[in-house]
Amino acid sequence: MSARTLFVTTALPYANGPFHIGHIMEYIQADIWVRFQRMQGHKVHFMGADDAHGAPIMLAAEKSGRTPEAFIEEISRGRKPFLDGFHISFDNWYSTHSPENVELSHDIYRKLTAADLVYTKLVEQFYDPVKRMFLADRYIKGECPNCGAKDQYGDACENCSTVYSATDLKNPYSTLSGARPELKSSEHYFFKLSDPKCRRFLKEWLEKPGRLQPQVVNKAKEWLEGKGDKALADWDISRDPPYFGIRIPDVNTEKYLYVWLDAPVGYLASLKNYFDTGKAKLNGETRSFQEFLEDASIEQIHFIGKDIIYFHTLFWPAMLHFANRGLEIARSAQSYRQERLKPWRYKVPNHVYVHGFITVSGDKMSKSRGTGIDPLRYLNLGMNAEWLRYYIAAKLNANVEDLDFNPDDFVARVNSDLIGKYVNIASRASKFINERFGGTLTHGRPGVLSSKRPISDREIVEKHEPFQLFYGDSNLVGPNGVFPRYVESIRIAYERREFGQVVRLAMDLADKLNSYFDHCKPWELARRTDEESQRNLQEVCSLVLIAFFRLTVILAPILPALTGRAAKELFSVDRQLKWDDVNHWPQRIQAYKHLMSRVEEKQVDQLFDVISVPQATAPQRHAEKQQQEAKKRTVGEPISIEEFNKLDLRVARITRAERVEGADKLLKLTLDLGEGTRTVFAAIKSAYAPEQLEGRLTVVVANLEARKMKFGVSEGMVLAASGEGSGIFLVSPDPGASPGMRVK
Repeated sequence: MSARTLFVTTALPYANGPFHIGHIMEYIQADIWVRFQRMQGHKVHFMGADDAHGAPIMLAAEKSGRTPEAFIEEISRGRKPFLDGFHISFDNWYSTHSPENVELSHDIYRKLTAADLVYTKLVEQFYDPVKRMFLADRYIKGECPNCGAKDQYGDACENCSTVYSATDLKNPYSTLSGARPELKSSEHYFFKLSDPKCRRFLKEWLEKPGRLQPQVVNKAKEWLEGKGDKALADWDISRDPPYFGIRIPDVNTEKYLYVWLDAPVGYLASLKNYFDTGKAKLNGETRSFQEFLEDASIEQIHFIGKDIIYFHTLFWPAMLHFANRGLEIARSAQSYRQERLKPWRYKVPNHVYVHGFITVSGDKMSKSRGTGIDPLRYLNLGMNAEWLRYYIAAKLNANVEDLDFNPDDFVARVNSDLIGKYVNIASRASKFINERFGGTLTHGRPGVLSSKRPISDREIVEKHEPFQLFYGDSNLVGPNGVFPRYVESIRIAYERREFGQVVRLAMDLADKLNSYFDHCKPWELARRTDEESQRNLQEVCSLVLIAFFRLTVILAPILPALTGRAAKELFSVDRQLKWDDVNHWPQRIQAYKHLMSRVEEKQVDQLFDVISVPQATAPQRHAEKQQQEAKKRTVGEPISIEEFNKLDLRVARITRAERVEGADKLLKLTLDLGEGTRTVFAAIKSAYAPEQLEGRLTVVVANLEARKMKFGVSEGMVLAASGEGSGIFLVSPDPGASPGMRVK
């Protein structure tokens, strides 16, 4: 097999928070495949980066009281414990907020312009007069134009499922400020994705056999071949200020590239940084970034989730292909643009591998319900990262299917497979070899038995299935042996990302080896002193340990730390394992050292223990959490109108908001209630920066008894909403209300 050179990426995580378990699942999947390729001698450049631009990051930074740059830098600093902790072998981790990404994004934009695939037109959008920004649909709410349901977002109604434009909403308001948005026009830049030549290219690209999974091809072609209002539309690639992103070059007005244009370019930015900083040379790559891009044999491969198929199978390949076309046009026409275009020619992806989501016991992830897995909490609890790597591998296949994490199955599978089968082989057999034979393994094949004497221990050894598996009619490494066929099946499964099949075949081998060991009863052979029994004892244990070494090689992409320790500490192989090591004959072993501990149920209990109930099991706690959440969603006990009227709810204006020194959750609010001011301490620090609140209207319980606190006296309570998802949302009246008005 000739050596391949692979440029591999995972989807870029949005830099508005730490990694979640979905990120880690994707990274583990890609890392297993990358490690397998490296073991075969292929050269892999494995790139990652943070997706660090866009309005959500700008607003999140504003809410936290920091600049966007400081906000994403803090997120970036938190990446390493996750990546190192789960043994993810990226060659480079970078950011889309970088000089390289600006340079590459500008180059691709200019080349698309040279290809006459960028144009402008006026777009009418809602504008928030308070925040002074155009609003994406997610920041607009109002009444559904179809059913009248209140508080519906600007693209679709959650009540009746009607899809509409934000401008169709009745009584719209900005979720950022509460203000009524205004309709304004702005010039936007569009990529002509609907152009016939784009459609022809994409159809050809999608239909190349083996490039994409069949499910992905079918979905992408639905979009590509849609008719009427479902027809493939041109892509709005610009955003108006204020916006945290990359300025559009060569224009007089302040415009920014839409984050989904520069985000995938981040793959190339990370690669360029990898070359420019010399890291590629450390990986044996002597070419320049430009030379690397121009090599037609390079394979460009992306691992992504099913939620971003649209961008990676339509926009991304079209951008890359027609950027190259733009360079050709500029050169042939000797266009002025040629001087401003980089000589780089971009590769379209060879493969985009799509996976499903991860659920817990069939439920979507939710920390509040106890169905979320915090990967950093997992590591901080001392749980072995390779338990999770193995479990995820056992559940993964090449289809676009969701993966379910079941706590009970996790404990049972890890303990049964890794401890009861794999590790058990080495711990049982090594004792006899070390104590009786000084650690020496024998590779001799037993001779032919005489048919004239009674059945012997040797015949028991030779007739059992695992012996035939490894020796049989051909040598262990012979071309026609059973074991080589196992190895080839596993190799193909790795290549096709059928990791569940890899695990099944590996554990089948482990079962056979343990069965063989039990069948031959080496503990009985050890009690005998005759030469034949001792020879059989050494041969049985040697065969099992040689097979264990080869099983170690097979499992190395999934369990790099465990298999690395086993190879080094037991077999003195102090280097990275190679796939050809499945043909290796270890000569000796060292004293066996404990390789892996069992998963304890209490560890899994702690992992899901978001409400600190240590006496309950994980399944019990999961049920309790669901019951508690159901209670939260249920309307409370009825009260009379008289009881309700006891509450004096008033509109108040926040005239001042301050951080409280020494308080993790509190903000100190000075409220204008019309007839005077009050001080209220509110636990909303996690959701709002003080500067966001000043001047805003809210609702306060005005007749609540004053409460003396550590930081002062609180003279009321502001109302806020929260639910199953994350976030706290301050209750605000519509514009026009004034301080002192009573809420009835």
